[in-house]
Amino acid sequence: MMRRTGTFFNFLVVIAFFFLSSAALIAQVKTDPIAENMLIYQRSYGGWPKAIHEKKVVYEGVLTEAQKKEILSGINEEDGTFDNKATSREIRYLVKAYKETQNPAYLKAAEKGIDYILRAQYPNGGWPQYFPRKNLYRGQITFNDNAMVNLLNVLQDIVEKTNDFEVVDVRFVKQAGDAVKNGVNCILNTQIKTKGKLTAWAAQYDQNTLAPAKARAFEPASLSSAESVAIVQFLMRVPNPSTEVKEAITSAVSWFDAVKIAGYNTSDVDAPSMPKGKDRIVVKDPASTIWARFYELETFKPIFIGRDAVVRYALADIDAERRTGYAWYGTWPVKLLQKDLPKWKKVNGLN
Repeated sequence: MMRRTGTFFNFLVVIAFFFLSSAALIAQVKTDPIAENMLIYQRSYGGWPKAIHEKKVVYEGVLTEAQKKEILSGINEEDGTFDNKATSREIRYLVKAYKETQNPAYLKAAEKGIDYILRAQYPNGGWPQYFPRKNLYRGQITFNDNAMVNLLNVLQDIVEKTNDFEVVDVRFVKQAGDAVKNGVNCILNTQIKTKGKLTAWAAQYDQNTLAPAKARAFEPASLSSAESVAIVQFLMRVPNPSTEVKEAITSAVSWFDAVKIAGYNTSDVDAPSMPKGKDRIVVKDPASTIWARFYELETFKPIFIGRDAVVRYALADIDAERRTGYAWYGTWPVKLLQKDLPKWKKVNGLN
């Protein structure tokens, strides 16, 4: 009887030690407040929204229990998107947070997001702006605001095991590599050819025909300098680039040079009669070189569009709200031309 009692006592000690050790390990799991909020916002299928009820998602700050409950109530909403860095931003943060905390929940959420990216890719290699929702322009292949390029950079980081992505499951490496290859083919197939010459890219394309497409009223089918810069920068990441990739890059660079606007800049000036007391005008500036955001597909003329969707050829001709509320001119290609291009040429023996 004493032996049985002693054995049972030892068994209880082992069980107690196991539970106490487990509790101690749980207590030692580090957390990151921003990552914790990202877990709450993640949708059931793996993506993240950029806004809820038209209110931008912000991860800084403490969520009340009521706020958490409201957010979680929309866990199945089909508002997952790649717009405005949504989903790629969260995945990047979560893998970094996992490396710093070793909290398995963060890696699990990041990998669920990666699965979501892979599922959302079209067979032709493009990605929509939203997934699974695809109404209106949300289903178009979207370079706008670098949506597709952000995803390709995440996947290329997985392939190269860089920028913290060495922590993800090894199964993703081949999947990501295949998706990148498919995405590069989509980029090559959507580069616009005008009068027999390759130029740049539109901000969005029809997902079926690959024809340039319009999105919002003030975002017509056109050549987009800002998005084209990011596309070229991604193509420069491609190791051992093919002849087609090299041609795509050099052709786009030639187009940037052809459409630059030397000797001008924009200036925000006081305008008491305007709704916000400010106006934006084009001014002469011998030291400045700028590019228009949008160029007409056939003529390469800079174009400007108000919410009335009418194409005009001067910034001053569109409504004040759009004139001052959108980046119609910029210096997006400068770094590409001055720093990225010489480096890429040197690495690929093209000097």
